[in-house]
Amino acid sequence: MGEFSLLGMAEKLVLAEIAIHTAANAALERVAQKVEKTAKDEIGVYQDAIGPFDAWPELAQSTQDEREKLGFMPNDPLLRTGELRDSISHEVHDFEAVIGSTSEIMEYQEFGTSRGIPPRPVIGPAAERNHDVILKELGGAVVAGLIGGDPIHPSLGYDRVVE
Repeated sequence: MGEFSLLGMAEKLVLAEIAIHTAANAALERVAQKVEKTAKDEIGVYQDAIGPFDAWPELAQSTQDEREKLGFMPNDPLLRTGELRDSISHEVHDFEAVIGSTSEIMEYQEFGTSRGIPPRPVIGPAAERNHDVILKELGGAVVAGLIGGDPIHPSLGYDRVVE
């Protein structure tokens, strides 16, 4: 049995902190990519309710007629040119992932307006749909950091599920 020293323990804790930080940021990047892809995939397709988010209401007939007149498919919610979908991106920095849109229009769609546009949230539901992936990725990152990056035994439930 080896000797125990406070200095040795401190060194192990510092190395574990570095390993956890590295693994967590890598996991956040994978999770952010997955949530971004899910959000983009939701554009143009009616979404069911999930978590605290209601199902998307059908586009009004007047909206469908206008879309068709302008040369767009009549019943692809939030999708016209693809500009709104393409405005969704992510950034990861020091234990923080931000997934969002640079388009002002996304805010109106996410929350609705007082002028009759009902909410058709995209970002929140995309995160909710990836709830299990988020837990496995981030939990696995912490465990991997604590054990020094060695393979995690599948019985712990942190097997990778990100596609």
